[in-house]
Formats: sequence, structure tokens, C-alpha cells
Amino acid sequence: MNKVPLFLCLFLFISNFFSPSLSEKCNPQDKKVLLQIKKALNNPYLLASWDPKTDCCDWYCLECDLKTHRVIALTMFSDDRLTGQIPAQVGDLPYLETLLFRHLPNLNGTIQPSIAKLKNLKTLRLSWTNLSGPVPDFLSQLKNLTFLDLSFNNLSGSIPSSLSKLPNLLALHLDRNKLTGSIPESLGRFKGNVPDLYLSHNKLTGTIPASLGNLDFNTIDFSRNLLEGDASMLFGSNKTTWQIDISRNMFQFNLSKVEIPKSLSRLDLNHNKIFGSLPQALTGAELQFLNVSYNRMCGQIPVGGQLQSFDYSTYFHNRCLCGAPLESCK
Repeated sequence: MNKVPLFLCLFLFISNFFSPSLSEKCNPQDKKVLLQIKKALNNPYLLASWDPKTDCCDWYCLECDLKTHRVIALTMFSDDRLTGQIPAQVGDLPYLETLLFRHLPNLNGTIQPSIAKLKNLKTLRLSWTNLSGPVPDFLSQLKNLTFLDLSFNNLSGSIPSSLSKLPNLLALHLDRNKLTGSIPESLGRFKGNVPDLYLSHNKLTGTIPASLGNLDFNTIDFSRNLLEGDASMLFGSNKTTWQIDISRNMFQFNLSKVEIPKSLSRLDLNHNKIFGSLPQALTGAELQFLNVSYNRMCGQIPVGGQLQSFDYSTYFHNRCLCGAPLESCK
């Protein structure tokens, strides 16, 4: 068998060592954009590995496609030393599928408009930051989005009705902001997937649109807002809903007339004005968590299922609920 001459091996080693660009996989345009992003963020320590002399596909906080070597994920998180705004250059990474800025308390400004150019984006997670301004309408242009998380920010204004135009959305997190106005009627008209809706800890007002009753949501969390009126349309015996949390609002409806999904695992209605009695159908649900305290309900707590496994705090501060685990009915 022929042997490679020693001098040739040495030459190849030296060439690769001193000329890393010969074997670099990173797309040159992507690399240029990434270095612009680093500069726009004032060269944070989080991006210390972003050395122009090395292959960008080896840098931290990003991922390249194994075949095309284009940048498909940019993920920055957990660094209170990173300051400034989301750089406009993020929109110049055309193959990006995941964009994440999370747990960055000194990231400020508004949601960058250039994100609208990222037509391949599937996951957009801008959470636990100091971002402010509105939830932008342009997000509805990102038709491939499956996960949109804008929670734990300082976003204000109303919820754009256009978000229902996202056909592949599986989860929408707008919780823990300062959003106002009503829940758009359009959120009951999602076509394709029906996303989990997290709108809690805002300042939303008005009633729940009747259109939401037409969809089979897996998870609904409208807790800690200023919502009122009837929320019974969220229930239904033919639905596969897993969680409903409408606690700490001003809802007022007759719970005894509500049809309970057998799939319901978590139900939180505390601190409302809900009246009537507890439906017998609750005994057939797969409940792991229940809280109906601080309402206006009466009657005996149905016996069976998981209802007696919860303690008194699940039921207390109602008008006249009785039976285990509360005092027996007279």
C-alpha cells in the first residue's frame, strides 16, 4: 500500500492550521451579518466565541443546517450584561427558523420590524426582556410560525386581530405584559391548528368573543385580567380541552349549565362572580387541579371522581357550597 509522503502530511497540516477558511462551512454572507449583530449589541461577552477568524457554524448561540450550513437558529438567553435593542440585521438571516432572545433584562426597544423578512421562521421567542411598544401586526406575515412567545415583557396596546392568520401556530404566549382592550373576535377563527392561548396577567377588558366557543382549544389561560360576562362557551362535552384558567376576573355565569369535557385536567375559576352549582360531570373529568373558591356558588359538592381529594381551599368563600371537604349539607 502506498504511503503519503511525510512532507505532504506536514504541508496539509500547516495549511489547515493557518488557513481555517479553506475548510470553513459557514456561509460568508451569514457570517458578515452575524458580526454586524455582534457589533450592534456592543460585543457582549455572551458572543465572545464569535471570532471572525473561526467558522461561524462553531460559534455559540447559533445553529447551522447540517447540509446547507446556513444559519437556522439564533438563540441568546440568560445574560443581564447584554444591553441595547434587537439588531435590525437579524432580518438578514433568510434561512432562520428559530429566533430567541430570552431572559435578557436589559434588552429594550420595540420588536424589530425586520423580523418580518424571516419567512422561514417557525419559533419566535422574545420573552423575559424589557421590550416595550405594541405587539406588531407584521407578525401575521410569518406564515410558518408554530410557536410565538412574547411573554414577560412590557408590551402594551391591543392584541392584533391578524394573528389568527397564522395557520400553523400551536401556541401563542402574550401573558405577563400590559396589554389592554378586548380579546379579538378573530382569535376564534384560526384555520388549521388551534393554538394554546396564554393571555394572562394583562389588563384586557370586555367579554370573551362567542367565536372562541367554536374551537377546541387544548389550553386557555385568561387569568388575572379585567374580563367579564359569560365564559361558558369555552366548555363543551365534545371538546378535548386540557386546561381552562379564567381566574381573577369578573366573569358571571351559571356553572351548573356548563358541559364539562372529560379530558379536563386543570380548572381554575377562583375570584370571579360565577354562580350555580358544581356540575355532576366534574366527577367524570380527569381533574388534577381544581379551584372554584371566591365565587357565588351553592349546593352540594358532587361525590365521586377527584372532587373529594381536594382540600377545603378549593371550594371555600362561596355563597353556600357544602359537602365534603366542606361542612356537610343541612
